[in-house]
Parts: sequence; C-alpha cells; structure tokens
Amino acid sequence: QIKREHTTPEKFYIEACDDGAGDVLAVDRVSTEMTLTVRKDVPPSAVTRPMCGIMGTMRLVAGMYLIVITKKKKVGDLLGHAVWKATDFDIISYKKTVLHLTDTQMQDNKAFLSMINSVLNTDGFYFATDYDLTHTLQRLANTSPEFQEMTLLERADQRFVWNGHLLRDFMAQPELHKFVFPVIHGFVAMKSCCINGKIFDWNIISRRSCFRAGVRYYVRGIDSEGHAANFVETEQIVQYNGAKASFVQTRGSIPFYWSQRPNLKYKPKPQISKSGNHLDGFQRHFDSQIITYGKQVILNLVNQKGSEKPLEQAFAKMVDSLGNGMIKYVAFDFHKECSRMRWHRLQILVDMVAEMQNEFGYFLVDSDGTVQLQQDGTFRSNCMDCLDRTNVIQSLLARRSLQSQLERMGVLHVGQRIEEQADFEKIYKNAWADNANACAKQYAGTGALKTDFTRTGKRTQWGLLMDGWNSMIRYYKNNFSDGFRQDSIDLFLGNYAVEEADMNTPLHEPKDWKFLTLPIIMVVAFSMCIICLLMAGDTWTETLAYVLFWGSASVVTAGVILFNGRDFVDAPKLVQKEKMD
Repeated sequence: QIKREHTTPEKFYIEACDDGAGDVLAVDRVSTEMTLTVRKDVPPSAVTRPMCGIMGTMRLVAGMYLIVITKKKKVGDLLGHAVWKATDFDIISYKKTVLHLTDTQMQDNKAFLSMINSVLNTDGFYFATDYDLTHTLQRLANTSPEFQEMTLLERADQRFVWNGHLLRDFMAQPELHKFVFPVIHGFVAMKSCCINGKIFDWNIISRRSCFRAGVRYYVRGIDSEGHAANFVETEQIVQYNGAKASFVQTRGSIPFYWSQRPNLKYKPKPQISKSGNHLDGFQRHFDSQIITYGKQVILNLVNQKGSEKPLEQAFAKMVDSLGNGMIKYVAFDFHKECSRMRWHRLQILVDMVAEMQNEFGYFLVDSDGTVQLQQDGTFRSNCMDCLDRTNVIQSLLARRSLQSQLERMGVLHVGQRIEEQADFEKIYKNAWADNANACAKQYAGTGALKTDFTRTGKRTQWGLLMDGWNSMIRYYKNNFSDGFRQDSIDLFLGNYAVEEADMNTPLHEPKDWKFLTLPIIMVVAFSMCIICLLMAGDTWTETLAYVLFWGSASVVTAGVILFNGRDFVDAPKLVQKEKMD
C-alpha cells in the first residue's frame, strides 16, 4: 500500500507503507524513467502529499501524466482482505509548464484531460492491495502454485483490469509491481447480515470488461475477437463460519455484428450488419465463455416483436447453426410477459430454468477449505442494453442460488424462505438495485430503470414516473454527450494513443454547415410563429397566413434535422468504430 508522494522539480518519489522494505519509487520527470531508491534519497525540500495508490501513467499532448488515487473508502472485507473504493483522483503533469505548446495544442491537451477526468469521475472503481479482485472464488481455488507466486498485476484477469493500459510501463519492470495494483470498474456491495441469529457476510461483485467497453449506442454487439459490448461478470459471495459459497452470472450484448447508432429518434432502429462473418465472431465469443465458465444458458429478454424481433430471431438461428451441446437458448419476451404490471410472471422464467440452475450448482468450500461443489455453467443474460431487464432476472436467479447455499450452510432452517426474512430481504433487494444503477450509469449515463421492482418486489406508479425521467435524460445524453463519453473511454483504455506535441488530433473535425444553420432556422421560425400568434395582425386571415408560413417553416426544418439525425448527434471522434452497412 502507498501512503505518500514527494515532488521535487526533477522527480516524483512514491513511498510504500512501512513494511520494513523502505523501497521508494522514483519517477524522473524529464526522462520519464522509473527506478527504485530508498527513503533517505528523498530531498527534504520535496513537497509531500498523502495518496492511496497509483492508477498509472498516460501520455497526452503536453507530455506524461501520473494518475494517482488520493482518497479511498472501505467497502468491507473479503476473506479477511480489505476492499476499497477509489473516490478521488489527481492527474499530475511531469512537465513543469505548458509554455512549449501552441494554443491549439493547449486546447487539445485540456480536452484530453477532461476526458480522463470524465472516466475517473464515473463512480465505480474498486481495488484491494493484497487480494485478487479480478477473479471469482472458483477460479482462485483452481490455480497452480506458480500462479500464487505471481504479483497481482501478472495474475489478474486482463478483461477486468481497467488501469491495464495506464500500467503498461510498470508491467515491464517486475520490481515495481509492488507499487501498483489492478483496479476494477463496476460495483461492489459487502454486507454483514443476520438470519436466525446467525451472522454471515453477503457480497456482490460486478466486474465490467474493458474489452469492447463504451457507451450504450456506440458500442453494441461484438468485435472480431468475440468480445461482447457491456460484458459484466457478477459474482455473489456468502461467507459463514469459515465456509464460503459463490454464484457467478454474466451479461453481455447480443453476440454478433449489429449496431444502433443514435440519430435523434427516441429509439434508433437496430441494424444487423450485412457484411462481417457473424458465425465466426459468435463462435469465438462462446468458445471463450465455455472455457471460462462451462455450460452456457442464454437468457434473451428482448421483445419478440417490433424492431427487436430480428435480433431475437438471428440469435436463435445462430445458436441453432452452431449446434453446440454446451449452449442452451431460452427466449423470454420480458415486456410482453410483464406488461400491465404483471411482474409476478417473472416466476415463469425462473421455473423454466430451475432444473438447469440445479444442474450448474454453485461453488462451495467448507470451513476446512475443502471444495465441496463447483459451478459448472453460467446464465448469460441479455436484453438490448443488458441493464434493466437483465438485472431484474439476475437478482431472482441469485436469490434462488442463495436459498440453497444458506440452507446447506445451516443459516436457514428447513422450510424457511429468504423472501420471509424481512431484514435481509431489504438489504438484498437494495444492493441489487444499487448494482443495476451503477452498471447503468457507467453504460447509459443514468440510473437503471425498473429498480422499484428490484427494491420492493412491486412495480409502482412512482417507479414508472422515475423511469420516464431517466429515459428522458438517457435520450439527451445518448444523442448529445455520448460521443465525448465514448472518446473518454477509448483514450483511458488505450484504444486511442496521443502523440506528444501532436499537431493534428482528430478533435478538430469541422462541423457540417447543416449542423450550425438548421437548428438556428428552426428556432427562429418557431419563435416567429409564437410571436405572430401573440401579436395578431389587422385581420385574422393575415395572422393565419403568418402563423402557417412560420409554422410550416419550423416543421419542415425539424423534419430535415430528423432526416439527417446522424449529423446532429455527438459522435465519437478518436476511434472510428466499425462502419455499419
């Protein structure tokens, strides 16, 4: 663990906690070289500040930057190891001044800095300094002694290391590994709970994949490696009397090539790519899922009519043509089944897959450390965004697994149901709703929808109203600020690299004339229409003529804007995503 950083004009000195080693990391601000030194080499004139950890380094137009965690909050303990949430960050420049930059370069550098800040300010970065948070309990239990010897950085699951790109300079020097740790992005809840007077720890860990990461409408489907957009692994862990159990589920975008680019419409129409070898990418996706998680049960919750229908049909067809016995496909039209507040009908799906869930089981280790059960398959749930509908279903399946685990561990008596344990049920539902909100904010820019059901078990009118509000904010963000959010993620994860003192970054693409003129014409025409209505002319025919003229001018302009919707949305500039047909 790191406790403080000392700055001199030539170097940064980063001091680890006193574990007797006394090693200090020295970063040369001119050559950017990193070496080990000792405490007594830190000049007394250095400016000292406390810090909690290093996220890594990043090269921008003005040169190198050191990104550090300045504040953390303890979430809880996992198997005796503290888990922290990073709550505040600092981006420190190696260069002492930016006088060597032109005005344009300075503007670009500022834009890149605000992108990095935008990612850091998205809630949900977690770390442990002496425990591997990137792996599930089952993966950790099935490792070799060589794996145990590795540093956290070397053994981490690369899918979930959000500061992987920022740590590339540290990766190359094993002696520096003790100064850094992998940081995951997602959600962690750790609760101490009590049922029948028995105290147990109950945790949820959601790990967001940094492959094909991005925002809702710009990142859909899969890439050529088979990585699915918005892929999240969620693990529920129970610890009681030295025994521990874990149940893992995954969510991820529909795994073939499709897109849904924003175009000012409330719901852009999803488009399945006409080129691209769908089956190849699809197979890669499921091959890697089967290697990591065993059998796959796909729960596809999209609508089976309207614009989502072709996606459901294509998905079913691909599973069929793959003909892999390890993959089962279950389609459940969530909106149709649960329309008009009939949320009790979700039980139909839970019952439908109950046998498969019993067959998969869960991971269980008794108090002696002996592995009793392994989980040999996972549910892979998805809706369109893998957020709202998906989270509701995952919380129901996780509860069913928990029922079995707590009975087996002796926390629940025979015949007792979790649903009847009012205190625990409240903790359980709220944590799953918080999980939904965290994943939704990271992907769609607002809290999740349908969380009233997750929190209370009922769908309420107030919940519907809040969903309406969130949908409106989502619409605004998806159309007018998500290009910037997508660029921020691409920069942070290293999908786009900045060259130092770069003259021509893609930030300066000139806007089309339509972008500037049409909205002005529309606003002027609409205002004139209102003015003519309020200040009537000499005769009503004259007033009507004016109102009709300005009214039709504003309607026609609005129509042209909608028709050219894609030119008016905030699109990513740094990485040209796969072009769709």
